[in-house]
Amino acid sequence: MTKKFSIFLTVLFCAFIGGVCVISLLLPDKDFSPLENRYLQKPPKLSLETLGSGKFMEDAEDYVSDHIAGRDFWVAAKAWSERLSGKKENNGVYFGAQNTLINRVKAPDPDKLKEDMGYVDALVGNVSVPVYFGLIPSAAEIWRDRLPAGAPTADEKAIIDQLYFSTGASTIDLHSALTAHSGEDIYYRTDHHWTSLGAYYGANAIFEALGLEPIDLNDYRKTTVTDQFNGTLFSSSGVRWLPPDSIDTYVPDEGIKVTSWFKGSPEEGSLYVDSYLDVKDKYSYFLGGNQALCVIKTEHTDAPKVLVVRDSYSDSLAPFLTERFSEIHLFDLRYNLSSIKGYVEENNIDAVVVLYSLPNFITDTNLFLLAR
Repeated sequence: MTKKFSIFLTVLFCAFIGGVCVISLLLPDKDFSPLENRYLQKPPKLSLETLGSGKFMEDAEDYVSDHIAGRDFWVAAKAWSERLSGKKENNGVYFGAQNTLINRVKAPDPDKLKEDMGYVDALVGNVSVPVYFGLIPSAAEIWRDRLPAGAPTADEKAIIDQLYFSTGASTIDLHSALTAHSGEDIYYRTDHHWTSLGAYYGANAIFEALGLEPIDLNDYRKTTVTDQFNGTLFSSSGVRWLPPDSIDTYVPDEGIKVTSWFKGSPEEGSLYVDSYLDVKDKYSYFLGGNQALCVIKTEHTDAPKVLVVRDSYSDSLAPFLTERFSEIHLFDLRYNLSSIKGYVEENNIDAVVVLYSLPNFITDTNLFLLAR
């Protein structure tokens, strides 16, 4: 390589980097990335405190990364390069068998788990109705056979068994319910949630724990509402070469009244929100997505009322719960600071179910609210 050619390549590279920087500065900031389905980093705030702690530089790096021109292209290019180099993971997401993306689950902090289980047991002592505790294993546990050989991930069954042994709440064996159907499409391939089929098996595990009659899937007709679902793992991994998922429903919404609290006040909701099928966040088709409180009333007026302390897995579970409860109260600790004890008493709740996916439970910072 001649000296002139080396200089030419250096100038070309610098011009390219400089051009990207200039374009990035000129482009208006975006608040939200539809492709990644998340809010983007805002400009960092400069202060002595943020400088001293290193947070300013941390936020600045995230801000530049989030707002660089052509970000979606660079994220996808990185995933392609990881794949071509033989790596089986990108951004904490494994490239699994059968066109499946699977989140790595990190080992939890034992001290945090002990503290959080204390909050669960405090809830058991605070309310006068039965409390049930259910942890939903992730695809990394149930679909271990799809993981790349030797891929590290937490032993979710051991963690669940340990937590179930330590609690005074009645437990729900969701691990066995899902393991028995591990050969079926019980999780999405491009998203971390369970599918409606997985939620069906989860619902029957809940019914069994509560002494209620299970439902039979043969009594329902499957309807595919979209076959173009690219979920959270599609977004975070940068993988763009997999076929999309389908979203199915089984339970019709006739005779169902839904009241949602999206903005702090009640408004009419819906079991299924069709408008979300036209956007990236298609999983929010179920109930319209995250909300502080959602109350679902059914025609089974003689059936019990249940309060579910939820994460987003409960959104696709809710349609099946309408078959065995008169009212389902979905209570999200991330947005709802109300006392569960007071809510149970005011609404004549018959049972409380604390239901989380294991990855969400071990990282949630709001579980102290269970003890209020």
